[in-house]
This record gives sequence, structure tokens and C-alpha cells, in this order.
Amino acid sequence: QVQLVESGGGLVQSGGSLSLSCVASGRVSSITRMGWYRQAPEKQRESIATIDAVSGATTYSDSVKGRFTVSRDSAGNTLYLQMSALKPEDTAVYYCNVLTVTFGTYSYWGQGTQVTVSS
Repeated sequence: QVQLVESGGGLVQSGGSLSLSCVASGRVSSITRMGWYRQAPEKQRESIATIDAVSGATTYSDSVKGRFTVSRDSAGNTLYLQMSALKPEDTAVYYCNVLTVTFGTYSYWGQGTQVTVSS
């Protein structure tokens, strides 16, 4: 019901900045929450930032708080993740995720985009 297209991943130097985008299409009117996850090699996938579609309230993991900013463009149905002061520890595959409510809760994932931070 919802399709997600991500962009913006790449290779950056430690201390640099990078911005990720996720465009949602389909049944976007039912989206209640959007967010970003990441998964590093040999590690569990973790939630790093979310934004509530109704209230605009955001959450961040301790590892990215103060360095990453999540936002959304309601008109364009686009989710953003602005990353700054990047560290090698931020290297991971980053995934866009949305939750929808249509007589139940459903979760949708993007394909993932690789972010690599070099020293």
C-alpha cells in the first residue's frame, strides 16, 4: 500500500555531513509515523529517529541525539534525515520505515541505503 524510495547515501569523511531522503507513495494518507533505522555489520537493526505524522513529535536514539535531525515535507510526502558530525561508528545501512493505520497497524520498509564514514 505504501512504497518508499530512498536516496542520499554515500561515502563521507569523519566530521562531515550527509542528508538522506525517503519519498513515500501509495496510501500515504494513512501514514501515522515515519522514521529511520540503521544496521551495522554483525549488529542488530536499531531505531535512530522517528517523527509522528500528526503531532510532529520526534524521537532520537542516544547515539545520534544532537547530531541528526529528522523532518518531513507533508506536501511532498518526503522524510529527511540530516546528519552532521558523522563518525565512523555511524557506518551502516540506513532504512526508511513508515507505519500506517488501516483497520490495523502495518509497517513498510525501504530497500536501505549505505552510509560509510571514513576516518
